[in-house]
Amino acid sequence: MVDLGWIDGKRRRRVVYGGTEKEALAKVRELRKAADQGQDLTAKSRTVAEWMDYWMDEIKSHDGTRPSTLARYRYAIDGHIVPMLGKIRLDKLGPAHVRRLHAARREQMKPASLVKIHAVLRAALADAERMELVSRNVAKAVRPPSLAGGEQHTLTTSDARRFLTLAIDDRLEALFVLALTMGLRRGELLGLRWDDVDLDARTLWVRRSAQRVSGQLRLVEPKTHGSRRTVPIPALAVDALERQRKRQADERNKAGESWQNNGLVFASTVGTPMEPRNVTRRVQQLRDGAGLPWLRLHDFRHGCATFLLASGIEPRTVMEILGHTTVRMTMERYGHVLPERLRAAATAMDGILGPEADTDKQHKKKHKDDTVEDRDDG
Repeated sequence: MVDLGWIDGKRRRRVVYGGTEKEALAKVRELRKAADQGQDLTAKSRTVAEWMDYWMDEIKSHDGTRPSTLARYRYAIDGHIVPMLGKIRLDKLGPAHVRRLHAARREQMKPASLVKIHAVLRAALADAERMELVSRNVAKAVRPPSLAGGEQHTLTTSDARRFLTLAIDDRLEALFVLALTMGLRRGELLGLRWDDVDLDARTLWVRRSAQRVSGQLRLVEPKTHGSRRTVPIPALAVDALERQRKRQADERNKAGESWQNNGLVFASTVGTPMEPRNVTRRVQQLRDGAGLPWLRLHDFRHGCATFLLASGIEPRTVMEILGHTTVRMTMERYGHVLPERLRAAATAMDGILGPEADTDKQHKKKHKDDTVEDRDDG
């Protein structure tokens, strides 16, 4: 028996049982250790499934988490976490259980997908630890799958030009141009209205995003304050948007009374919000012709950031264009571009202060002296 002391005016005790005295004493030590670590031993025992439901319904649904994110959490929980771990008592969940989840799903999905599932479990257990329902977050003790390995592809400027050349006159040409030159996300592109675009001032406002919520495609507020932003439009994108306006006017005339005017820059052929999967599918249809079988729409956003940083644009400016919350976020994702610039800076410093600089100065001085002598002779 473990004495938990006076709680809510009552003396609380926990009784343990074991096949032998040694087993019983081991359980007593385990309980005392958990109590010392802050675990609430008086709380009603829950299974992992019960906790995940409570976490979703009572915590995540009320803390400002976006509906689209909640949907992804629910997919991870119902499709993977609960089927594997749901019947285990929350306070009995251990690292070995989490490793078994990884092993069971490793052959069925890409490492990136398994990393997301692990992240959901870790977040749920973090709240359980905060509420003293478990003594530790066992998901932290298990390393998530590595994303390293396999061939890594980075979009180059020649890749981008080749794809855009192939996409000329395509119905989504302007969408691809904006993704590459302005780094807009897919949802931001599909949530863009003509009222958000000023072609004369070459300015665009990101004010909403198209997201699927409870199975319905809706226009919602950007996910962070930084995502709501004003972005200058490059001339290349201005030309593409002007062609898009004309293309859409032709579609409106063809649709006639079937047209639904939502003011969207990128809409279906009858003016309704465009299905995001159709955009992804179109990239997949075009990429092979451009010799880029690995290309995804999100690679355009990565390419935009990489091109800007490599061109010497300050990281804070790139942060504002992409809608990142902090410069640190930008640098963590795209800092690999900077070594070339740093090497260029080092080379420039050699030219200013290095031995070659002295030689060059002496050469210039000698040339100046010779010039003066020539003048004197003249």
